[in-house]
This record gives sequence, structure tokens and C-alpha cells, in this order.
Amino acid sequence: MPVKIRLTRRGRKKQPFYHIVVADSRAPRDGKYIEKIGMYDPTTKPATIDLNFDKALDWVQKGAQPTDTCRAILSYKGVMMKKHLQEGVRKNALTQEDADRKFNEWLTSKEEKIKSEKEAELNKLQKDEQQRLEAEKKINEERAQELARKNAKEAEKEKEQEEKSQEEAAGEQEATEAQAEEAQQPEEQPEAKEESAREEEKKEESNEEQESSEDKKEE
Repeated sequence: MPVKIRLTRRGRKKQPFYHIVVADSRAPRDGKYIEKIGMYDPTTKPATIDLNFDKALDWVQKGAQPTDTCRAILSYKGVMMKKHLQEGVRKNALTQEDADRKFNEWLTSKEEKIKSEKEAELNKLQKDEQQRLEAEKKINEERAQELARKNAKEAEKEKEQEEKSQEEAAGEQEATEAQAEEAQQPEEQPEAKEESAREEEKKEESNEEQESSEDKKEE
């Protein structure tokens, strides 16, 4: 029975993770499998890989063929390197001590490389976050300045309207006071007007009599 090491999909829509399984090559991708040997989550940074090293090595040594993605995962975790060294031991090209030493050296350098990559990724994320915060701060400052200019214009406009309203109110008050003064002045009654007219006529008659008497005296 041909056996493959492959991924079987799990998780929700747009949030997948995968089980690393040993299954019959004729079985469906997400169907039954023989054994689960790990888990792979590509959505994290860096990707999360949880692998049972001994079981994976045992199945590879038994002839299980990994898919391309699983081969990359097994190489990343050192399974393929360990298999290669163990084949050298089996062929008497290496001793077990040499194989273990080479594998430990490879594993140490691999861990250092992974650590440096994680630190570089973390520094990049921190730098990107800092740039994003600075950009947001700059945008907020520009918005605050624009809002301050807008508020200043509105305040100036309100001040002008208030001054205009005060001027209009003062004009209306002056007009009201003038009307009130006119209303307080007493109007002459018709009888008073007739009496003053009669007095004027009497004055004119007396003036005429005086003039006539003066003329007679002169004669």
C-alpha cells in the first residue's frame, strides 16, 4: 500500500490550519488517515510547526513519501537531514557518533538561524508599527490644525454676526426712543389753535388801529 505524508485541512473559512498525517495515497485529502504526526499553521508569523520528530523519521525511513509541502516542513525540522545521516551510518560511511555530532551541529546552526530570522521579523514588525503610529500621529496633528483653523474662522464669523446684531439692536433702540419722545410731546388741541388764531387777529387789529391813530395825529 503506497503511503504518503501530507496535509489535511482543518479550521474555519479563511482561517485554515493543517494536520500533518500519514495516509493512504488513494484516500481523499481530508479523509481517513493512518496516523497524525503533527500540525502546521501558516497564518502565524512565523508559521507554527508542531511535529513528532521520531514518528516522522520512522515513517520516512519506512518509505512514506512526503508531498512537496510536507518535505519542506520535514527538512525545516531536520527529519530529512537525520534520515540522510542514518543512511550513511547504515552504509558504514559514518559512525553513529559522527552522525549525531553532525546532526547536533546542524541543529544548533538551524536554531540560531531561526532565532535571527524571528528577531529580524520582530524588528521589522516593530519598525512597521512605529512608522504606522508616526503616520497616524502626523495625520491627527494635521486634522487638529485643520479643526483649529475651522473653529477660528467660525468664531470670527460669529463675532462679526454678533457685532452686526448689536449694531442693528442699537439702531432699533434709537428709533424706538425717538418714537417714544415724539409720542410724549403733547399735540395742540383744536380749541387752543382757534384761540391762538383769534389772539393773532386781535393783535393785527390793534396794530392797525395804532397805525391809523398815528396817521391822524400827523395830519
